Amino acid sequence: MKLLTIVTLFLALLGKAFAHDPATDMATAAQRFLLSLDDKAKKEAVFSWKDKERERWHFVPGNFIKPNGKRLGLTLGNMKPAQRTLAHALLASGLSHRGHLEASTIMILEQILFEMEGRDIRDPSLYHVSIFGKPDASGTWGWRFEGHHLSLNFTLVNGRIFSVTPSFWGASPAEVKEGAFKGLKVLADEEDKARKFVRSLSPPQRKMAILSDKAPRDIYSGQDSTVDRKTFFPPQGLPITKMNSRQKGWLNEIVQAYVLKHRPEVVEQVSSRNPLLDPENTYFAWAGSQKAGEGHYYRIQTPKFLFEYDSTQNDANHVHAVWRDFDGDFGRDLLGEHLAKDHAPGKGWVSMFDGKTLKGWKANENEDSFSVKNGCIVANAPGRCHLFYETKKPFKNFEFKAQVMTLPHSNSGIYYS
Repeated sequence: MKLLTIVTLFLALLGKAFAHDPATDMATAAQRFLLSLDDKAKKEAVFSWKDKERERWHFVPGNFIKPNGKRLGLTLGNMKPAQRTLAHALLASGLSHRGHLEASTIMILEQILFEMEGRDIRDPSLYHVSIFGKPDASGTWGWRFEGHHLSLNFTLVNGRIFSVTPSFWGASPAEVKEGAFKGLKVLADEEDKARKFVRSLSPPQRKMAILSDKAPRDIYSGQDSTVDRKTFFPPQGLPITKMNSRQKGWLNEIVQAYVLKHRPEVVEQVSSRNPLLDPENTYFAWAGSQKAGEGHYYRIQTPKFLFEYDSTQNDANHVHAVWRDFDGDFGRDLLGEHLAKDHAPGKGWVSMFDGKTLKGWKANENEDSFSVKNGCIVANAPGRCHLFYETKKPFKNFEFKAQVMTLPHSNSGIYYS
């Protein structure tokens, strides 16, 4: 266990460096990482914000990726030792201590698989870092850390953590049965806490929760860039309204096993928009055996989020676990896309902002407080400031639509006169 001890010590020391806003930490870590690269390495690591690669995610080994069997991004194996440290610093900027340790352990499992199988695709250095856009503490950009059984995708919009999904974690073997690491278990909480919950169910609750005695071979959500709603809606399983208070607490513990791999500040920003568990519309579903060591599957879903788990392969010693956002994977706002398509100018709607300038808008004081960044009007005022939209033709009997984001402790609003 010497290797794990070294990794734990490294993470403990690295974690002390982060004490600021996570968006600032991520931008700083990404900038330092990029500064360490030469032009050739940067070309592999950096993509434009609009590149389609941003939503192409995979959790299989690189040679299984279609169509050419290649994972993009800069691999750890092509980095110098100092650059690897900076890559891990970027990873640590988005994860909790526990999450970073678990991610590192998943990478170590590749070495264990190599010793078991002797296949070159089992390599702990085959993990890739990709940067999308320009890292900026107040800007819009993203990054990904990905390899076999690990795909972590972070999207930041105007200096705020907008999305951490898809967040995929896998383990094979989930429990090491032999060798120097015998007894090592990875992603144990996701299984143990779910089994605890299932054991608590009454016969009527089990009838609702258990969909089948046979578990599917893999998670239903797969590796698509969006989750197919038809697969999950209408929801199946035991509704949260049929659970007692203790069971609701245990259900929350399962969800925490997924989300607390990320920094608490990150989770707070994500969950501030939508609750991780909807108090009226959350469902738990199970399929497969209820005995340890046998194939099983479960999922927890709300109208917004999906937490999905499967362990059936390799004698139920091969885990796939993922956190998805039905509407917001990769920071995608499906409602926003709908509005852009169906309520565009010319369909009865008048655009008040051209996405590039403040034309048509006037500040009454502190004019420098307002600017346009990444297609958004941004306010950053030392004191009081107001921005007014000027029009010669007054609006009557109108409907107003806007996408607005505020930061904690901000004081702002929209005023109609």
